[in-house]
Amino acid sequence: MKIVTSDQMRDLDRRAGELGLSGDILMANAGLAVAQEVNKWLGGVNGCRIIILVGPGNNGGDGLVVARHLHDWGARVNLQIPKTRAESDPNYRLVQQRNITVLSADQDRELEALLLSMDVVIDSFFGTGKARPLDGIYKHILDKIQVVKQSNPRLKCIALDIPSGLDPDTGSVDSSCFSADFTVTLANPKKGLFSFPGAAKVGELIVADIGIPPTLSDNIPLEMLTSKSVKAMLGKRPLDANKGTFGKVLVVAGSINYVGAAYLACTAAIRVGAGLVTLATPCSIHRILASKLAEVTYIPLPECDGVIDLKAVQIIQERLPDYDVLLLGCGLGQSEVTQKFVRKTLFSLPPDTPLVVDADGLNSISGDAHWWKRLPPKTVFTPHPGEMARLADVSTEEIQSARLVMAQEKAISWQKTVVLKGAHTIIAAPDGNTKISGVANPGLASAGTGDILSGAIAGLMAQGLTPCDAAACGVYLHGMAGEIVRRRIGDMGMVASDLLPVLPLAIKGVKEGIYVTSN
Repeated sequence: MKIVTSDQMRDLDRRAGELGLSGDILMANAGLAVAQEVNKWLGGVNGCRIIILVGPGNNGGDGLVVARHLHDWGARVNLQIPKTRAESDPNYRLVQQRNITVLSADQDRELEALLLSMDVVIDSFFGTGKARPLDGIYKHILDKIQVVKQSNPRLKCIALDIPSGLDPDTGSVDSSCFSADFTVTLANPKKGLFSFPGAAKVGELIVADIGIPPTLSDNIPLEMLTSKSVKAMLGKRPLDANKGTFGKVLVVAGSINYVGAAYLACTAAIRVGAGLVTLATPCSIHRILASKLAEVTYIPLPECDGVIDLKAVQIIQERLPDYDVLLLGCGLGQSEVTQKFVRKTLFSLPPDTPLVVDADGLNSISGDAHWWKRLPPKTVFTPHPGEMARLADVSTEEIQSARLVMAQEKAISWQKTVVLKGAHTIIAAPDGNTKISGVANPGLASAGTGDILSGAIAGLMAQGLTPCDAAACGVYLHGMAGEIVRRRIGDMGMVASDLLPVLPLAIKGVKEGIYVTSN
C-alpha cells in the first residue's frame, strides 16, 4: 500500500480520471467507503448523534456523501457548513431532500449546544489541498471543538482523509488542527500521517479503497506495511522440514551488565521460526542463561571483566560457516575491549555473510571512517535515533526532524538496509524503496524491545528472506505483537518479554488474515 504526497495523490486522481473514474465517481466511492468504515468502527450508527463539518472543496463533498449514507442507516445527522455550497451541487441536493439539519456559520451558540449533545463529530473541512494556515470561521469552529471535547469527553472525533490543519506532506500541524480518534484516509495513506507532530493527531488509521487501481502507484517507492504484504513475504513451512530447513542463527550478544539482551534476541529468533539459534556469549553469562534458554545452543567465549575478550574473534570466525546469519551487538557493552572485538569481527567477515547489527555493535563501529564499506552487502542496521545520529555523525534532533529522509539517504549512501526504530519505524533499502510501520505504540518504548526486533529480523533472514524483506516482516510482526499485548494489558507496564509468546500469534494472524488492518 503506497504512501503518497499531496502531488502524487492529485496525479493518481488525474490518471484514474483518464481511465474513466471521474471525480464524481471517486467522490461517491469515497463517501460510501468512509461511511462504511465509520459504521464499523462505531459498531453501528442507528440512533447515533453525528455532526459533520463540511468544507468548501472535494473533501466537503465527500462529507456530504457520508452524511446521506449515515442518515439512511439511522443516524441523527447534522451538518455544519460555514461556506454555503452551490444549489447545483448534486450531493448537497441529496442532503436537502433528506431534510438533514444544516447549521450556517452564524449559528455559533447552536453549534456549541449541539456539540455538547453529540456522540460523534466528523471532520471533512479540508483534505490534501489545504496547505495554508487555518483561519476565520474554520479555525473558530475547530478551536471550539477542542474546548467542547473537554466538557464532553465521550465525543468521538473522526477525520475524513486527513485531520484538517495537518500538512499531508510534512506532518506539521496548525495550532487548531483537528485531533482525531479515528482517521479514514482515502485510496492511499498520506506521508504526513506518519510524521510527528501530525501523527499524534491521527488516532487509529484506516485506508479506504475508493476504486483507484493500485497499479497506478507502482512506481512510488514509499509504502506502508500491511498484513497482506507481510504474508506474501513469509516463507512456506513444508511438512517434511527439519531444523536446517528454517535456518541457523548465530547470536553474539550479552555482557555482565546486559544479560537480558541476549535472552530476548535469541528467544525472538526462535519465536519467528528459525530452526536453530546459537548464542555466543561470555562464559559467565552462559552459566546464567543456560537454565533459562533451554532451546538455544551455546558457544561460551573467553571474557575480560564480564565482556567478550578479543581472543573470541577467532572462535567466531571458525564457527560462522555453520550458520546462515549473524546477529551481533545486543547487550555487548561499550568497553574498549568490546569495541575492538566488534570491529575486528565485523570488518573481517566474508562478503557473502548475512548480518544484523544492533545496539553496541553499531556504537562500536560508528567512529571508524567509512565503516559501512567494510561490512557485507547483506547487512541490516537497526538503530534507534541516538544510534542513527552517531552513525550519520549528526545530532539526534536532526534525525528526528527528518526521519524518513535520513533513513532513505543513508540506506542509499551506505548500500545497506536501515531500520530506523521509533514510532512508525522506517525500513529503507539500498535501492531507495522504503516501508513504514503503521504502529506507534508507547508500550514498545521500553528496554529490550529493540533486542527482540533484531532477533526477529535475524530469525527471518535465516529462513531465506532478503535483508529488506526480513526487516519489513520483523518490524511488522514486532509491532503487531505489541498491539496484541496492548489490547490485553494496556500500554503502561508492558515489558519486552511480554512480546515473546505472542510473536507466533502475530504470525498466525497474518497467515490467517485475522489482523488484516491498515496498522
